[in-house]
Amino acid sequence: MKTTHSLFIISFAALTACSTTRPAHHDSAKGDPETVLITYHVKPGKEAEFQAVLSRAWEVYRREHLVLAEPHIVLRDPEDGDRTRIIEVFTWISHAAPDHAPDSVKSTWQQEQLLCEARSGHTAIEGGEVELLVPAHK
Repeated sequence: MKTTHSLFIISFAALTACSTTRPAHHDSAKGDPETVLITYHVKPGKEAEFQAVLSRAWEVYRREHLVLAEPHIVLRDPEDGDRTRIIEVFTWISHAAPDHAPDSVKSTWQQEQLLCEARSGHTAIEGGEVELLVPAHK
């Protein structure tokens, strides 16, 4: 149980923490939208299961009104030869949204964490705020 709790804390921190600092000119209020890039290092053999959980997570985010509909980009990228890295880009409705996630969201984060692994000096799930340079298509 302690390990599961620790994994959840690490996952939650990865999803909500900013791995890059904001530019000095960007002094956003907590109510401003936050676009994030999340990298998932998926365990071998768990790719299909992970994609299903990621899809359900998006449905939960939308149902709970935590994210904007666009952008939402999911990419698969080979890593270390035969391993899979999934990259997801989306926008929380506010910087505070992931900090106040309901249990339905926390549950999906736990599932994602169980399907990912640390590798090549990276944590299982990494994330941070990014800046969109091109607006989403309308």
